[in-house]
Amino acid sequence: MGKQRTLALGVWPETGLAEARERRDAARKVLADRNDRGEHIKLERIAASVAAANSFKAVADEWLIKIEREGRSVVTMKKMRWLLDFACQSIGNRPIASIMAQELLLMLRKMEVKGHYETARRLRSTCSRVFRYAIATARAERDIASDLKGALIAPKPVHRAAITKAEEVGGLLRAIDAFTGQANTKVALRLLPHVFVRPGELRSAEWTELDLDAAVWTIPAEKMKMRRPHAIPLSRQAIEIGLPESVESWILRMEAEKQQRI
Repeated sequence: MGKQRTLALGVWPETGLAEARERRDAARKVLADRNDRGEHIKLERIAASVAAANSFKAVADEWLIKIEREGRSVVTMKKMRWLLDFACQSIGNRPIASIMAQELLLMLRKMEVKGHYETARRLRSTCSRVFRYAIATARAERDIASDLKGALIAPKPVHRAAITKAEEVGGLLRAIDAFTGQANTKVALRLLPHVFVRPGELRSAEWTELDLDAAVWTIPAEKMKMRRPHAIPLSRQAIEIGLPESVESWILRMEAEKQQRI
């Protein structure tokens, strides 16, 4: 409730009733105009606040929090944030419901000009997920990113070098055995054909994950992309490669080599 205020319209009898009424009506009009202006400013502030909460960046940040709580891996979240940062530089402050497909296409074209076709494709897909979340939370009516299917340059598949003939595998294994680099690197190269994990997973392996009695290496869920633990059977050869001596002596040797490099 606003405060009650009084206004002097003149002193009787110098100010007559008719003149007082005129002054009263004029004062009411001024007060109404002032209230209208105040209400207009208030509504503008509310609209600005609502627009900020409904901006592309605000919705994208909210969606990122959602999928992180659903258990997405740290690596996945890092990639998602990295991709959406590109979008937010162009359309982050725009109300998500007012963004047009042409705006999104213009942003993606800038990536294509630099030859980043795969990045543009992934960003379109990620933006589509943000728009669908905005629809589900009543902040947009349609997914404009879906309109751009087929509008982007399709990246050409890159075929990585691979051994496809059985007789060539032996040559690779002999080359690994002849490797003369760091001992840690050589052990990792020799282990990979036995465990078939990503290099990063092998590099971040911890002793607590190994059960040598059961001959199983269990990678915990928080390290896996799909957020599920992954059990890897260890062959006799894998254990011999990874543990050429006792566990304790092997750790000591690795620590000594690390100190020498420092």
